[in-house]
Amino acid sequence: MAFNQGQKQAISHGTGPVMVLAGPGSGKTTVLTERVKVLIQEKQVNPGAILVITFTRAAAREMKARFERLVGEQSYPVTFGTFHSVFFRILKLAYGYEAKDIVREEQRIRFLKEMIENEELDVEDEADFISSVLGEISAVKGEMLNLDCYYSKNCSEAVFQTLYEGYEQKLREHGCIDFDDMMVMCYELFRQRKDILQAWQRKYQYILVDEFQDINRLQYEIVKLLALPENNLFIVGDDDQSIYRFRGARPEIMLGFEKDYPDASRVLLNVNYRSTKTIVETANRLIACNHTRFEKEILAAKDKGAPVRTCFYPDAGDEALTVVKEILAYRNAGYPLSDIAVLYRTSLEPRLLVERLMEYNIPFCTRDSLPNIYDHWISGNILSYIKAAMGDRSRGRILEIINRPKRYVSRDALETSVVSWEQVKSFYQDKDWMVERIERLEFDLQAICSMKPAAAVNYIRKAVGYNDYLKEYAEFRRMKAEELLEVADQLQESAAGFSSFEDWFRHMEEYKKELEEQARNQEATDESREGVALMTMHGAKGLEYRIVYIIDANEGITPHRKAVLEADLEEERRMFYVAMTRAKERLCICSVKERYGRKQEPSRFIREYYGKEEA
Repeated sequence: MAFNQGQKQAISHGTGPVMVLAGPGSGKTTVLTERVKVLIQEKQVNPGAILVITFTRAAAREMKARFERLVGEQSYPVTFGTFHSVFFRILKLAYGYEAKDIVREEQRIRFLKEMIENEELDVEDEADFISSVLGEISAVKGEMLNLDCYYSKNCSEAVFQTLYEGYEQKLREHGCIDFDDMMVMCYELFRQRKDILQAWQRKYQYILVDEFQDINRLQYEIVKLLALPENNLFIVGDDDQSIYRFRGARPEIMLGFEKDYPDASRVLLNVNYRSTKTIVETANRLIACNHTRFEKEILAAKDKGAPVRTCFYPDAGDEALTVVKEILAYRNAGYPLSDIAVLYRTSLEPRLLVERLMEYNIPFCTRDSLPNIYDHWISGNILSYIKAAMGDRSRGRILEIINRPKRYVSRDALETSVVSWEQVKSFYQDKDWMVERIERLEFDLQAICSMKPAAAVNYIRKAVGYNDYLKEYAEFRRMKAEELLEVADQLQESAAGFSSFEDWFRHMEEYKKELEEQARNQEATDESREGVALMTMHGAKGLEYRIVYIIDANEGITPHRKAVLEADLEEERRMFYVAMTRAKERLCICSVKERYGRKQEPSRFIREYYGKEEA
């Protein structure tokens, strides 16, 4: 196999630290596996002394399989593993831990649920809240932060501290550790037991780390200790593809590597073998707008190819319909559907596209789980209003709406399994203002019953006051109200396509069945899954497709409205760069002019990749 200059330099590197900057499609996996082979067969390094660390089990398995194919019949005891598998092995030998001692994800969720109940926290979106808080607990541990100085993104500091300490207490009570504890304990073990550290330093004298741009502070500190004293540390990554800050990844670690290792070599893999020259040059113009990065010019091995298309549609419905019709045209022209991917910033976005694909009978597969908008708690509240208006007076149904917005109606007022408004008014007979509130709700439900679906949703949001309730809840959760209002917008947009509640509910059932089918199919291997690939920009990392669509390239979506600080905006730009560089032959970027009846601005990234002179 012929290697370019940068690849040769990386593969043949001798001893000491080296940083390999690997651009998109530059063959970094090939370089890593070839380097391991060269270390063993040419530099006479003991295979058992080589450690290759990746971030996912799938990547570790793929790397090992690639290496085994490369060396053929020979069997070498090189260690390929994730950070967690390597650290757990160290703890297993030091402390006797077993796999059963690692807390399961469902246990972690249960711990938080119990604490939310004990603390009587009024949390609507419990699953999302728990997931976000567990992510924050992980960040506090992984970044070695002082809990007393930590500002929570999801709740007050007092609530977060209670949940954090309660979670730690429950881990101890059950004799469990989580994945972050593995790192914390491994770091402390190495700091306190020099003899154990030295034994592992003798064991692993050559350390190779893949996707180094995704490393967090604690992982880096452990790797630094493990690499001493020779510092045969071979790190491969691309600072321009660091998109996991929300998981604790710190691109600044890679940017500061040469300060930590002043004698480190730097190798640039700057030839993209994946994408056409046009795609590579367009993506280069975009990422050059970031300031905190290594300057690099990525070159294309392929010819110019088709121009990058930027399309502006009147609204999201037009966007979805046009993309689906173009996919049909590609299929008719002989392209397998598995050659096509549609990428988006968040998993809330592709609902309209999924509905159009279903309508046109086009197979598709989702890489990330698509949330069902109709199962969202906000949709549940609004649909409960509609079902109550249609005659469902069950206590559970009425409890869901009675204090959203707040009417200050006590649960005790709803005594029977089927609610009687007369009984509720009787309960408050000495409080005229409460009777008025119940009568107003009765009036609202009667009004909703005679409306078309979209008008009903609009009435619930504005006349009944559900939007105000969402704004109040957003404040409690330290969220932007727009995030919650967008879910209601999506539901209203869906309702607009139906003239009766019955038709709309039937559609919801069909949509639910399709998503359940997609979830079952996710277990299948990528090779066996036929259909257009739908995924978030995060989910697309490491993949490639002949034809790529990026939808909803609008301000507030990409860059996301949450991105306020410069560091956040730079990460959003890196995400868009990752999305663009998944395309091998054709790239189409779509933007809408209007959404939910409001004017939309095109993403600033469109102006940036066109070049300043065309802005």
